[in-house]
Amino acid sequence: MVLAGPVEPRENRKKADGHRKADKADRSGRRATALRLALMAVPLAFFAVFFAYPVAAIVTRGLRVGGRWRFGRIAEVVTDPATLDVLWFTCWQAVASTALTLAVALPGAYVFARFDFPGKGMLRAVVTVPFVLPTVVAGSAFLALLGRGGLLDELWAMRLDTSVWAILLAHVFFNYAVVVRTVGGLWAQLDPRQEEAARVLGASRLSAWRLVTLPALAPAVAAAALMVFLFTFTSFGVIQILGGPATPPWRWRSTGRPRSCSTSPRPRC
Repeated sequence: MVLAGPVEPRENRKKADGHRKADKADRSGRRATALRLALMAVPLAFFAVFFAYPVAAIVTRGLRVGGRWRFGRIAEVVTDPATLDVLWFTCWQAVASTALTLAVALPGAYVFARFDFPGKGMLRAVVTVPFVLPTVVAGSAFLALLGRGGLLDELWAMRLDTSVWAILLAHVFFNYAVVVRTVGGLWAQLDPRQEEAARVLGASRLSAWRLVTLPALAPAVAAAALMVFLFTFTSFGVIQILGGPATPPWRWRSTGRPRSCSTSPRPRC
């Protein structure tokens, strides 16, 4: 005669299986969290070493003098006329560069979005080349074209190398591809029949574009304008080569702390 052992209730077995699954899920979640933290550690360490530490060192060097913190120097720098001059030039040339780039590049975006022609892919690649060129190369090319002894000087005896127009044209050259690729990509996806329907209802070509197409392109235009503004606002290489000694960024020297310089052809620093 064989005696059967106590039978485990079905509810207990279900609870045990549920606990085991929950423990397994917890272990998997902890491993995934640890893996994410390990992957985040590399870019965070790179950011801390190559960005946060240099910025903190520069700020400390500027505000800590003789072992004492001097936070009043922040107000001195911000209210310095030379600083305000540099900030004003940087802002207005970035706004002007952005507006000029949009005005020149939007027709190009329209051509790439609405027309098919031989060599379109090659031309699109060529348009992108200026954006990846080093600023020194592009600035030197513009200097050879617009500066002393350049093509413009030889043909019409006119130089733009020390004027703001050289900077604006170089910024348009650099950022043309940003607008063409950003706006043209969305423009190619828009249905042209909407604009055609507006024209059938009596709208002119310009009114149909302004009332139908432009609102649909507004997000792409705003994104492209923001990127161009950021690129031109932080531009230094182009201004360094084409601006000349009278351009505001040249009035600063990194000799431990900013120092104002003269705007004469031979700055006294």
